[in-house]
Amino acid sequence: MILDPVVVRMIDLTWYNKSGRAAKFYRLEIVPGLFGDWSLVHHWGNIDEPGETRTEWFKTERQAKQARFVAHMEKAMAGYE
Repeated sequence: MILDPVVVRMIDLTWYNKSGRAAKFYRLEIVPGLFGDWSLVHHWGNIDEPGETRTEWFKTERQAKQARFVAHMEKAMAGYE
């Protein structure tokens, strides 16, 4: 399987509160698995800290992209840019 390097597989979002005292990041990344499956990796936390990671697995890349879109829209509605 050859992956297209032009395809966007990662989205980085940031959030800052109005006082400027808090800054957070949220990364959504689609990663191919070893057995033809796909994962959506959520990585989040405070900027300048390691953060946390959660992985969801999907049978197809399309399902992973749909889940990424939903998560992206949820974070956008929460103020992440």
